[in-house]
Amino acid sequence: MDTVTGPNRTPEEQFTQLVSVHQLALLRLCYAYLQDRSLAEDAVQETFLKAYRSMDQFRGDASAKTWLSRIAINTCRDMRKSAWFRLVNRAVTPDMLPEPAVQPSEEDTEITLTVMKLPLRLRECVLLYYFENMTTTEVAETLHISQQAVSGRLMRARSKLRTALEGSERDGE
Repeated sequence: MDTVTGPNRTPEEQFTQLVSVHQLALLRLCYAYLQDRSLAEDAVQETFLKAYRSMDQFRGDASAKTWLSRIAINTCRDMRKSAWFRLVNRAVTPDMLPEPAVQPSEEDTEITLTVMKLPLRLRECVLLYYFENMTTTEVAETLHISQQAVSGRLMRARSKLRTALEGSERDGE
C-alpha cells in the first residue's frame, strides 16, 4: 500500500506515516550525496517540507519512495550548487558515517568508501539501486533518465568498483 494515500487517513496521518517509513533511507541517501551529516539532516527536513507542501499534487504515478527520493536528490543538488558548499572540504572517513545497527565488516567499509569515490552520476545510481533497493525503473523515474541509461551507469559503476577493489586486494597482498 502506498504511504502517501490511504483510505480513512487524514493528511497529517499520511504524512506522519511517510516520514516514519522513509526518513532513515532518505538520510542515508542525502548523506551519501552531501557527505556531511548535518547537511544531510537539513536536506531530509527540506525534502519532507517540500513533500508536505505538494502532497495534494502527488498523483501516485510513482511510488512514494521514488517521489521522495527525487525531491531529496534535487534538494541535495541545489545544496551542492551553493557557493558555500563548493568551498568546504567534504572528505569522507568511516568515523563520519552514521552509526549502523550492526557493525560493518572491514570489507563492507571498503566497498562503501569505494562507492563514495565514484563520480556522482554513477554513485547516485548505485546508491538507489543497491542501497535503497530500487528497481531500474524506479531509479530511472527518480533520476529522470531512461532505464537504458541506468543500466549503462550501473555497468560502468560495477566495472570501476571491480577495478578499484581488485587493485586494493593486490596492494594488501
